[in-house]
Amino acid sequence: MGASLGGGGGRNRRRTQRADSFSEINITPMVDVMLVLLIIFMVAAPMMTTGVSVDLPKASSSPVSGQDEPLSITVTASGKIYIQKTPVTLKELQPKLIAIVGQKKDTRIFVRGDKNIDYGKMMQVVGEINAAGFSKVALITDSGGATASEKR
Repeated sequence: MGASLGGGGGRNRRRTQRADSFSEINITPMVDVMLVLLIIFMVAAPMMTTGVSVDLPKASSSPVSGQDEPLSITVTASGKIYIQKTPVTLKELQPKLIAIVGQKKDTRIFVRGDKNIDYGKMMQVVGEINAAGFSKVALITDSGGATASEKR
């Protein structure tokens, strides 16, 4: 009778050890999921930055380097002006830029203009940006997202 009790107690201890070994959380699958989500957002984020579609002019140029996130201003073929995806008038451009950026006058501003837009309209927009005190203005062309020129 004593032999059967000892055998049963050993089984209970084995079950307890198994339960203890599985009581820890395995975080490897969670890390895998988080890395996949990070890659998806890294690929999708650049696609979400252009809000208003315009037919950009083609040019061969080199990209402008920078660490900060540029502010995008778009001028459509009909002459409408957008800051990111928000429509603004030419008169509202200066105050809204100052309100968005604040005192960071070295912020890069990318101007995207439709290739059919009047050159004078583009220069009015660039002039308003410069009058607001911003010196890093770049015109965007259709050579793989590179900029045509940067005005300093």
